[in-house]
Amino acid sequence: MARLLADEQFPRKSVELLRSFGHDVITIQEAGKAGISDDMVLEFAILENRAVLTINRRDFLKLH
Repeated sequence: MARLLADEQFPRKSVELLRSFGHDVITIQEAGKAGISDDMVLEFAILENRAVLTINRRDFLKLH
């Protein structure tokens, strides 16, 4: 299954649903990284080999 990283604004209910389907999802808060900038979220996701789950698509498109 997918390895995913949910940013701070991503709905918790969606994280729980994805987990129920067997996906490996962690949140920024669970990783102890609450409050970090979007570029740091992306950097952390890359280091952890995870795709970012976000509702701020435009912000991350700029970083990509």
